[in-house]
Amino acid sequence: MNKAINAELLDLSNCAKEPIRTPGSIQPHGFLLALSDELTVLQASANLGDWAGCSAAAVVGGPLAGVIGEDGVQRIVAQLGPELGSHPFYAGTVGIRSKRHFDVLAHRWDRVTYLEFEPVDRAEAADFRHLYPLIGDFLLKVNEAGSIQMLAQQACEHVRAVTGYGRVVAYQFDPDGHGHVMAESLEAGYHAYMGQHFPATDIPAQARELYLLQHIRLIQNADYHPAALVPALNPLTQQPNDLSFAALRSVSPVHLQYMRNMETLASMSVSLIVKGKLWGLISCHNRDPKPVGFEKRTACEQLGQILALCIESREDARELQFRLEVRRIMVAMLAGLTQGSNFIDNLSSVFPDLLRFARAAGAAIVVDDRILLHGDTPGKEEIAALVDWLARSEHGDLYHTDNLSRAWPPAAAMVRNASGLLALPISRIHKHYLLWFRPEYVHTIEWAGNPREKEAADKALHGAPLQLSPRTSFASWRETIHGSSVRWHAGELELALEFRTALLGIVLERAEQMAELAGELGRANKELEAFSYSVSHDLRAPLRHIVGFSDLLLESAGSEDAVQRQRFLKNIKESARLAGKLVDDLLSFSQMGRAALRPTEVDMNDLVNSCIHKLAPETRGRDIEWDVAPLPVVWADPTFLHLALSNLLANAVKFTGQREMARIRISADDHAQETVFHVDDNGAGFNMDYVHKLFGVFQRLHRMEDFQGTGIGLANVRRIVERHGGRVWADSVLGESASFSFALPKHEDEDEADDGAQADNPTKQ
Repeated sequence: MNKAINAELLDLSNCAKEPIRTPGSIQPHGFLLALSDELTVLQASANLGDWAGCSAAAVVGGPLAGVIGEDGVQRIVAQLGPELGSHPFYAGTVGIRSKRHFDVLAHRWDRVTYLEFEPVDRAEAADFRHLYPLIGDFLLKVNEAGSIQMLAQQACEHVRAVTGYGRVVAYQFDPDGHGHVMAESLEAGYHAYMGQHFPATDIPAQARELYLLQHIRLIQNADYHPAALVPALNPLTQQPNDLSFAALRSVSPVHLQYMRNMETLASMSVSLIVKGKLWGLISCHNRDPKPVGFEKRTACEQLGQILALCIESREDARELQFRLEVRRIMVAMLAGLTQGSNFIDNLSSVFPDLLRFARAAGAAIVVDDRILLHGDTPGKEEIAALVDWLARSEHGDLYHTDNLSRAWPPAAAMVRNASGLLALPISRIHKHYLLWFRPEYVHTIEWAGNPREKEAADKALHGAPLQLSPRTSFASWRETIHGSSVRWHAGELELALEFRTALLGIVLERAEQMAELAGELGRANKELEAFSYSVSHDLRAPLRHIVGFSDLLLESAGSEDAVQRQRFLKNIKESARLAGKLVDDLLSFSQMGRAALRPTEVDMNDLVNSCIHKLAPETRGRDIEWDVAPLPVVWADPTFLHLALSNLLANAVKFTGQREMARIRISADDHAQETVFHVDDNGAGFNMDYVHKLFGVFQRLHRMEDFQGTGIGLANVRRIVERHGGRVWADSVLGESASFSFALPKHEDEDEADDGAQADNPTKQ
């Protein structure tokens, strides 16, 4: 056999363009018929004459009975029903003119019913009885297996016993798509791949998609000559046939060459699907051509599905245990952070727990120019430069990488102790960060063949790295990986975000204490009291949910009820998100009182249009009538005024949610000393007896279950307007309408405007 790569055969631009779903042909160890709803033959494989004694061209356009006889048609039709789907279904065993007998597989796809005929040595129907001992024996050994690797080993041995293949391996895909052989069953004389890795390029993306659709794939003889479909196009669509679900579908010539390079002439793959994703494969190899009957393939497919369910259950239990342990550390840290009055000193006091929390070797706290270090970390100057880069890059609420030097080249100088980074910003305004560092993890990967060989071979043959060709060597090849750390676990990242939310809550609590010490008077004291209530009620409520459902998860750790665990995790996640939203809104409210105003001329027509456009995702699908009267130009800070107006319009949208037709009007009145704006709606309104509470922090006049919100939006409106020297008020008829108004003073010039902007107390009520 010539194992050299045939450049003419494989001259495709790249794997993504190869038509593996529409090859236009089948493997010739059986034949295929494509039928209309009336059982007229639309297409037949070109090898029909080899099996049925009649040519493909002769039967196209004729009845199915012309190929398999009336008795065969009656037997097949009795098994077909309206529920016939895309996956091959065993429709029985039939004999045809040539006195041969065939197992018939049926499926429907793209408006066509496909019948696939595979030759068998028996006249009777397939016997699936041996499926039950196989599955039963595997299930008995499930509880004995102490690990996923042991389960996979049992599966490999069972599959090899059923199929008679010389080598059966099970491998798992890593996050980069590389396959790691975790179990193997071998016949004497076969090369072992246990513990080795197969590069992701061995299975292109579109092939992985097919493994998700069709969970089993058989290649009986890699040296086959494909049998084309006659005619070549689907007569109903005038497009190439999509054979994604056909058991006989012809496979890529590149893969056939890959098999020959691997000294494998027969192969079978069983997909391991975990939570809707391709977790791995059971892959079977044989040196010589090897048929595997449909009933045996079905047994192997069922075993693969059971193995996938066991993997999911074991991984869920392991993930739950990991998250609970990290959460215990986080709870202990938070308890320590509330002891003293100095937040930064409190953080440094829990440094050992911070390292355990993120499984890190070093940690740093950065507060402006102050940097506190613990463990194995880069120097302060390097960390200061790193924080500057993080602040410029705007990575959001969390940034993580297991190869920092790839994202930020200067980190090459600190690979030893900072190959991995997890960064939490503690402030949206200042350079306040909590950083964790992981050291370089130098490790060796053993590949089944040099993964760089394919690229080199392509360049040699075609002069470009994207030409399509299989690699030719599977000899063990070791690669040492430098510059990376251990990957960050998804649970660590999610809990780090929760920890950030809790830290911000503590910061806000400290801000409240400082405000009380400063002796803020009047309304400020009332706001702080409301804030204190929110921390004890609004914020602690979701945290209680988190603790409660975590306890339930602990109690159910040994349960196999995945649905219940998913519900608990979903409730924990939603509670954490609500707590985060409360904290973010509180930060925004606190910043309203500190940030400097930058007044300028503001066209209120443009501002209103911008706010309405911003609300488009929330109003999609609703019937809202916006009535915007001509509005004047005012002198104000456009950013703050945009936030105030957005809150008012969002309120109007929210409280008209139960109206079939919502009507929202924005208008203005011009007075000698001020300009008054009104936002009117026909929504739920509110009880005027409680109007004095309306603009307070966390003051809600409706139940949370009816209208969700944090109770901070209107408090922000009042603070913004009053910082401009204006006033706010509201009027309503309960159940019918609401009107919110604010007045902005008129100014002669910028100096006068700036003086008014500095006032942080109401001048009118």
